[in-house]
Parts: sequence; structure tokens; C-alpha cells
Amino acid sequence: MKILVTGAAGFIGLHVSRLLLERGDEVVGIDNLNDYYDPGLKLARLECLKKFPNFRFVRIDIADAVALSELFTAEKIRRVIHLAAQAGVRYSLRNPQAYLQSNLLGFGNVLEGCRQHGIEHLVYASSSSVYGANTRMPFSVHDEVNHPLSLYAATKKSNELMAHSYSHLFGLPTTGLRYFTVYGPWGRPDMSPWLFTSAILEGRPIDVFNHGRMQRDFTYVDDIAEGTVRTMDRIAAANPGFDSSRPDPGSSRAPYRVYNIGNHQPVELMSFIETIEKALGKEARKNFLPMQAGDVLSTCADVDDLRNDVGFAPKTPLNQGIARWVDWFREYAHRTAV
Repeated sequence: MKILVTGAAGFIGLHVSRLLLERGDEVVGIDNLNDYYDPGLKLARLECLKKFPNFRFVRIDIADAVALSELFTAEKIRRVIHLAAQAGVRYSLRNPQAYLQSNLLGFGNVLEGCRQHGIEHLVYASSSSVYGANTRMPFSVHDEVNHPLSLYAATKKSNELMAHSYSHLFGLPTTGLRYFTVYGPWGRPDMSPWLFTSAILEGRPIDVFNHGRMQRDFTYVDDIAEGTVRTMDRIAAANPGFDSSRPDPGSSRAPYRVYNIGNHQPVELMSFIETIEKALGKEARKNFLPMQAGDVLSTCADVDDLRNDVGFAPKTPLNQGIARWVDWFREYAHRTAV
């Protein structure tokens, strides 16, 4: 089938698009190729996808409603995987306007395109950051998420609310995926694996926030991609047992679902760093710092709903995923240095 992937030049966008292309789907990928981080990395990802004859790339900003509408009209798309967004928790403290423009206005344009053109299923990236101040572990899609700790998290929660309204009003099947700390080959330069790996190799100190006393549910990107595609294949449906007197945040009378995609095995930050050190064969110099604004202490995904409904749960162990990450990073750093 023909599938639109927004943010196709992004980290997750590359892996999702490649998985779709490898199984024979036709992918129309869009991205605005902004300079939040090196556009050269985004162009290199696109080169991987352009090897497939069933891939076509169009440079579009999702905040451009006219251009996006014209694309929907021209391409006759059946399903949409929406991954384009302004990413990053800390950057949202410095440039909130970028999040309002891309994550709210842009997402609204995607929803409207899906409504106007009868899209069978919209799957979109939410985030584990929506759990915010919640402390009960593991995080469940059946918990309320009304206390975000960053504007980025607030925009992702807003996306879930906007999607629900379209599912309710127009019968548009939507599924939100709360990704948990994704890592792996082709990752972003602003994320901890890249920051730690490059600093260790270059002999620079790494910043370790909250003195290392944090946990993250690190999830390998191939698991994220597989979970995303499998979820797209299972069109969201109304929950016939939905009780409006005790509303379940994870489902609805409308064709609406939300799932966690995480490795459901939280790792101490210091253990994560040690795993990178072992893969590199070199110890990090550590600069211990206090907690950063917008950060949370721990994340851990309850993936029971994903396992029960979609038949999938992430499974890549951290040492295996980090070994693959380090191999890719060494090769990419060498290639770009030549």
C-alpha cells in the first residue's frame, strides 16, 4: 500500500520507512530538513532510502497547510505514520515557538489532511515524556497524564487529545505511540548515546545529570520501528466496553488507541554509561551535575496492551543494542571525517 511517513529523514523515520520498503510498501517520505541538528546526517539517511525504487521524497514543512494538502491530493495515500516533530526536552526551554509551530500547528494540518482524504489509519509519535510528574511504575497507558514537566511533553499530550477529537468527530482511526528513550544506529547528535560516545572517543568529559541517579527505559530503534509498523497494520477500533463513568485514558468509544513502546527494563544511567565504555574499550571522564529542568527521574514502560493487542514487545538487550550503535558510530564518524 502507499504510506506517507512524515519526518522520513529523521532517526526513527529512516528505520520505519526502510522496514516498510523492505516488505514491499510504497513510501512517500516528507521532511523539512531543518537545522536543529546537522542536515548532512538527514541527507545521509535519505540516501539510504533512495536506494529503494518504491520510495519518493518530497521536501515539505508540515506547518505549511497548503503544501501538505496538495500532497495528500496528489498521492492517494492510504495510511499515515506521523513522526515529524520538533524533538528534544531541553531545547523546548530555549525555543518554545518551534514546538508550537511543528508539534501543534503541524500536527493539526496532518489530522486535517487525513480527515479530508479518508486515510484508513493515522499512527503518530507521542512520547514517554507525557507521564511527567507521574511516579508510579511502570508507566501505564491507563494512567492519567495531566502533569507534563516540559513544553515538549505538553505538545505530545496535546497531540493525543487532538487525535481523539478527530477520532470522535470524524471516525478517523488514530493510534498514538509513546516511545521510550530510543537509541541505535543513525541516532541524533543531541541524544545521550551520541554525546557520550563522541566525548569518550575524543577524551572530553561527559555531563552526567542528577549525579547519575536516574533510570531510563532505553529502547532499540529496530524494536521501535517494528512496533510502529505492526501497530499501523492493526487499525484502531472503538472499545465496546468503554465506561464513560470511569473513562480509560488508553482507549475510547471512538477508534482511538494509545500504546507504550519501551524495552520495559529500566537501566541506571551509570550502567548505561558503563555499557558504552565497555563497547568502546575506554573509560569516560565524568562531570557530575544537578538535575536539569524538564527531566524526570525514571521511566519504565508497561507494554501489556501492546503485547496483547498487537502481539509485540521490544526485546533487544542493551549490550547488544549498544554494540550495534558503537559499530555504526565508528563507521559513520570515520566516513564523515574522510
